[in-house]
Amino acid sequence: MRKRIIKTAGALVVATTFAMAMTVSVAAQGKGHGGGGGGGGGAGRGASGMGQPTGVGVERGLGRSSDASNGRADSGRGNASARSNGRSDAGLERARTASENLSHANRELAKHPGVANALHINANALRAGYQSALLKNPNLTFGQFVAATRLAQNLGGKHPNITRDAILAGLANGKSIGQTLQNLGLSSHEAKDAKKRAEREIEESRK
Repeated sequence: MRKRIIKTAGALVVATTFAMAMTVSVAAQGKGHGGGGGGGGGAGRGASGMGQPTGVGVERGLGRSSDASNGRADSGRGNASARSNGRSDAGLERARTASENLSHANRELAKHPGVANALHINANALRAGYQSALLKNPNLTFGQFVAATRLAQNLGGKHPNITRDAILAGLANGKSIGQTLQNLGLSSHEAKDAKKRAEREIEESRK
């Protein structure tokens, strides 16, 4: 009888243990399926687009921000490029104009060496002075430079403020030689006479 009770009790223990093990196993599998389903489903939805509301909101916000930033950046680059190109183009044009004027001066000096002699300056010094003046005013013609030099020589003794540089500064500011001379203290009549004298002397030196 005792052996039968022991066998029965052992069978119950084994059955109970087996049942508990199965319960734990089923529970673990359930959790595994739940995690797999949730994770896999979530990943699947994210990949397929079903999980986009949250993701899209972020991406859309980034897209808007990126678009807005790119718009400003593109506009800024465009404006900067345009401004830079404008400066570059203007610089190239100034250099081209100065180069053409200097080439003309070289031809004039070669053709009319008496111009430098009349100014009591050697040709190289006159050319160097003109080249330096072109850096400040590339539109300055060689004739204007020679005239400014001659006027300063003729008028500087009586009017110390009338120098070649002062006359060139007036020309660079868009003034004519006559206007510049008047701004430097000459009357309209004096300025006209001074111009005529300088032009006559320069013309004679070209012969």
